[in-house]
Amino acid sequence: MYTAQGTIEKSHLLKQHQPMVRRMALQMLARLPASVELDDLIQAGMIGLLDASSRYQDNRGAQFETFASQRIRGAMLDELRANDWGSRGLRQSARKVEQAVQALEHRLGRAPGESEIARELEMTLEHYQGLLQEIQGCQLLYVEDFSVEGEGDSPFLDRHASQARNERVGDSDDPLAQLMESGFRHQLVAAIGELPERDQLLLNLYYEEELNLREIGAILEVSQSRVCQLHSQAISRLRAKLKDLL
Repeated sequence: MYTAQGTIEKSHLLKQHQPMVRRMALQMLARLPASVELDDLIQAGMIGLLDASSRYQDNRGAQFETFASQRIRGAMLDELRANDWGSRGLRQSARKVEQAVQALEHRLGRAPGESEIARELEMTLEHYQGLLQEIQGCQLLYVEDFSVEGEGDSPFLDRHASQARNERVGDSDDPLAQLMESGFRHQLVAAIGELPERDQLLLNLYYEEELNLREIGAILEVSQSRVCQLHSQAISRLRAKLKDLL
């Protein structure tokens, strides 16, 4: 819907894309702790949608849905970070799993199995699988998590977006867009390609096909709780590989 000046009617965009906000909130909620409220995510997503409607220019060639989804997801992540939804202990546990995976991959030259990771962490397999269940949701892939010694406290995203800007990669003011154009997307694809086949399949079903945990469990012939464990482990593997690449 357009006004006499040819601009998109904001109220129309907000109403039309409300279901998309709710769908994205539900997808994100599936991998977050129970303490996170769906309404809070939706509210943050609506703020992102409003921001997208004010910034969108249809003469740039990008579809509004594509443009808006980035703003919506970013607003939801900002809300989660602002409320510190993961306890320090859980975050530390998640990092320990990543460090164990990274150390084993360097030592073995391959992706380690669950029992090997459990031994590296000096815990039983049952305890390790329970830990994977607990840290589900504490592993959202924040690129600013990847700090580098000698570069101070500057977040990863700001450092590399600034580098991309200095190299004149793209004209966008969006640091995420600049980061993607600077080669991070290719490194992410490469890291996923090095994961075990089951991890690749799980991530594809969850993030690309947008299946829920029950549907993924039916395909993999495991329980929903087991899907949660496998998802946590796949993300830990992915983070460890990205740290090596970056």
